[in-house]
Amino acid sequence: MSLLVVGSVALDGIETPTDRRVDVLGGSAVHFSYAASFFSPVRLVGVVGDDWPSEHTQLLQSRRIDTSGLQVVSGGKTFRWSGKYHPNMNDRDTLDVQLNVFGEFRPQLPESYRDSRWVFLANGSPLTQMSVLEQTPSAQLVVADTMDLWIETQNADLLKLLQRVDGLLLNDGEAIQLTGEQNLIRAGRKICEMGPKFVVVKKGEHGAVLFSENDTWALPAYPTSLIVDPTGAGDSFAGGMFGYLAECDRGLDSGQLKRAIAYGILVASFQVEDFGLDRLKEISRAEIDGRLEEFTQMLQV
Repeated sequence: MSLLVVGSVALDGIETPTDRRVDVLGGSAVHFSYAASFFSPVRLVGVVGDDWPSEHTQLLQSRRIDTSGLQVVSGGKTFRWSGKYHPNMNDRDTLDVQLNVFGEFRPQLPESYRDSRWVFLANGSPLTQMSVLEQTPSAQLVVADTMDLWIETQNADLLKLLQRVDGLLLNDGEAIQLTGEQNLIRAGRKICEMGPKFVVVKKGEHGAVLFSENDTWALPAYPTSLIVDPTGAGDSFAGGMFGYLAECDRGLDSGQLKRAIAYGILVASFQVEDFGLDRLKEISRAEIDGRLEEFTQMLQV
C-alpha cells in the first residue's frame, strides 16, 4: 500500500466560545495523514519553516507517516491560520491567514514517493494538484479536495483536473457553486458528468452524500454531543475514508465506498471532540471499529 497526500502543514490559532489555543498542529495534510494512519501507512508532502517544532515531525513519524516529503525552508515561517467559532460551532470567522512558505509551495515528490498508487490531493490550487499527478505515473486511485476559492478563480483549470481524477470531495455549498444547480442531488450528478467516477459531498453535522454513475447514497453524521473544535474535521473525514480504501487495496465498488465514507464520518466524529489532534491521539483502531458497530446498529430500519 502506498498512500500519498499533498497539502498544507500549519500551526493554527483556534478560539471557541469556551476556550482559546495557539500554535495547534494543523493543516490539511496533517489531519488527513493522522486519520488515514489508523488504516494505512502514509506518505506526506508539505512545507514548513524552521519555526516548525521537531516534536510535531516525531509525532507524525510515530503514526506510520513517512515525512521524507516534508520540506523545511531555512529562514522561512510555517503557514499559520487563526479562526473564531460562533456559539453554534458550525460557523466561524477567519481572523488571520499567513501563508508564509506555503504561499510559494511547489511540490517536488521524493523519488521514493513517485510509485504511489493511492493519491490524495488535499485542498489547493488545481495547477498545484495537476503537477502532483505529473509526478505519480503509477497512481491507480486519485481523489481531490477543492474549495470555493478555486471554483471562482481557477474554474477552467479545475474542470481540466476533474477529467483526470477518480473522485472529488467538496461541501454542499461548493457543489452548488461549481454546477450552478440549487438542488444538491442534481449538483452531485452533474459533477460526475464532469469526469470523476464518484463525488462525495460533505454536509458537516448532517453527514455526507455519495454520487456515482449508478448510485446516490446519503449517510448521516455520527450523533456526538461533544463538539470542542471542528477544525480539520473535513480533512480527517477524507483521511479516514481514503485510508480505508487503501487498506482494502482492491477494486473500487459501491459497497466499499459506502463503508469508507462511514469510516470517514466516524474518524471525524472523534476529531471534533478535542482541539487539534488531541482526541485522535487518545483512540485506537479498535475504538473506531466499535463506533462503527454502534453506528451500524443505529442505521438499521
